[in-house]
Amino acid sequence: MTRMIGVIGGSGLYDVAGLEEPAWTRVETPWGDPSDDILTGRLDGVAMAFLPRHGRGHVHSPSSVPYRANIDALKRLGVTDLVSLSACGSFREDLEPGDFVVVDQFIDRTFAREKSFFGEGCVGHVSVAHPVCGRLAAACLEAATAAGIRVHMGGTYLAMEGPQFSSLAESRLYREVWGCDVIGMTNMPEAKLAREAELCYASVAMITDYDSWHPHHGEVDISQIVATLTGNAEKGRQLVGHLPRLLGGREAACPHGCEHALDNAILTAPEKRDPALVARLDAVAGRVL
Repeated sequence: MTRMIGVIGGSGLYDVAGLEEPAWTRVETPWGDPSDDILTGRLDGVAMAFLPRHGRGHVHSPSSVPYRANIDALKRLGVTDLVSLSACGSFREDLEPGDFVVVDQFIDRTFAREKSFFGEGCVGHVSVAHPVCGRLAAACLEAATAAGIRVHMGGTYLAMEGPQFSSLAESRLYREVWGCDVIGMTNMPEAKLAREAELCYASVAMITDYDSWHPHHGEVDISQIVATLTGNAEKGRQLVGHLPRLLGGREAACPHGCEHALDNAILTAPEKRDPALVARLDAVAGRVL
């Protein structure tokens, strides 16, 4: 299977530079419209698809992002390797604004979002014990390093509902008690849905601030975040530019089994499955249905 790189761009990252034959492509899904049309093309000869998570012009809040439609649309286009770039706050002194973190774990504190493609009529349970593809995460680390970005490997991402930032008490809880490393509003349920869609998924947190825990930085200042976003977005584009040489042309299956996440995951007996739901799952779970 030929690999196709997908990129979801977070706040401040609404396009990818250097694509050959770029085209904004509208993709219809049974889960509604994605956040925006998807920018398709080739980068250094490798097929790529880019989706701005919040839409061009930043029209979606973290809670209104159509996560299921986004993942379905990318899978429907043929994406195999999905890299998520997102603005995040830091819970560690050494994770400074402007740094990138290739996260490997999540704590999901969101509550107002649809979190699964499966449900009544077709019940499915996938493992997200290790929600990030190790091969893809390693490629992101190498790409960031090649781009001259100060990058850290590994960390736990606390996904909050938003759109408000943390209270001081919450920030201290997440940092001091739960031991989280970064905080953001968008990687859940995105990572869970990517696993259900059998996509290799990696998340790169682009640090913009210290949330509200830091005694010398005070509460989140949106003007400072916006300023940092601009620099991080350019770094993100540079990281993406190195991915084709690291991932392009590979036809081997994922060594971590991401492409077989649905093996034995669907529990509903075939004769009991809801035909309407099964039809909606054509792109996501067609391999096993």
